Amino acid sequence: MPVDDTLVMILAGGEGKRLYPLTRDRAKPAVPFGGRYRIIDFVINNFINSGFYKLKILTQYKSDSLNKHILKTWPLSPIINQYVDLVPAQMRIDSHWYKGTADAVFQNIHHILAEEDSRFVAVFGGDHIYKMNVAQMLDFHKKNNADLTISAIPIPIEQAGEYGVMEVDENWRLTNFIEKPKTTPKHIPGDETKCLASMGNYFFNREKLIDELQADALIENSNHDFGKDVIPKMLGQGDRIFVYDFAQNTFPGMEESERGYWRDVGTMDAYWQANMDLLAYDPEFNLYTKEWPVRTYNYNFPPAKFIWEELERRGMATNSLVSEGCIISGGTLSRCILSPKVRINSFSSVEDSIIMENVNIGRHSHIKKAIIDKNVDIPPYTNIGFDRAQDEARGFYISEGGVTVVPKGAQI
Repeated sequence: MPVDDTLVMILAGGEGKRLYPLTRDRAKPAVPFGGRYRIIDFVINNFINSGFYKLKILTQYKSDSLNKHILKTWPLSPIINQYVDLVPAQMRIDSHWYKGTADAVFQNIHHILAEEDSRFVAVFGGDHIYKMNVAQMLDFHKKNNADLTISAIPIPIEQAGEYGVMEVDENWRLTNFIEKPKTTPKHIPGDETKCLASMGNYFFNREKLIDELQADALIENSNHDFGKDVIPKMLGQGDRIFVYDFAQNTFPGMEESERGYWRDVGTMDAYWQANMDLLAYDPEFNLYTKEWPVRTYNYNFPPAKFIWEELERRGMATNSLVSEGCIISGGTLSRCILSPKVRINSFSSVEDSIIMENVNIGRHSHIKKAIIDKNVDIPPYTNIGFDRAQDEARGFYISEGGVTVVPKGAQI
């Protein structure tokens, strides 16, 4: 059933500095993931699959690629009040770009005011990889008559210092919020080994959100951020703030063991690993589940082709995802993810790598644990990912975990 009482606002203006150079020419939500998707696709699919059809995508940083993808991929019908609308930063309130997450929503408060039939507003991030039945969180919000509900994921308590941590009482009402605590925080009810890390996803009562945004805008020394300013203020006022346990998220019609999935892909190593996780025989996030489809733009390309079977000249892929339009012409892949229109030429080998759209890998080239961005032509007899000094001399980025990243359009 469609959820008609909620307006969704997705914050998709993130710069994603830690994913540079993948974010050199695009916003973080527009970064490709899993071969044929963009990061933004996952949050949109979560809402569409959960029955939410009124979505505003708030963009800002280098949004051209993101805009084109949204327009091509998500043509809902405004005639029946269903839409995925792009909302670019417009400086409607003053002469500043978005100063924080709360300010991003405040500068677009006219959209909330216009949706008079929406009793609730969902404010979610657009730069994580996750699978979530959002309707269950809204049900939890309504059941508790909450002013605000925050989604949280249980983490080992010894990792608390890396996250914004929330403490709750036995009814999961928020009692304290600590940003990267230096001492051991309160554990979650019933499990002394775990604490709660904020996922940065919120459900607000519409009128309460309007009041808090207008009040925060008048505070000169505010960061205008939900986590740093709005939520602590609401907590101090005694507002009804509850925390939704993401570990309990389930999916109608699917096996009871099927639970929500969430990964922060804010660093290059985390991004690479989340992609590699998709290659498992039984991955935590299964892209092939028909009950929870992950949609994206469908390219009009021919099927992937694997050719040659002559001694060492074999077109072959193992434990890999290969998108449409790819030609594996006598080369081999192992644990790789290929976006559309990639060509792997004879006697080349690629392993543990992510190859993005329209990349050509020349003959006798060898690539290991690398990310090759779009439109790169790799000459024959090129090695990448084997000699760090050589890769750095070519201007490639190398992560702490040893992932070599070749920028978009690089000349090698």
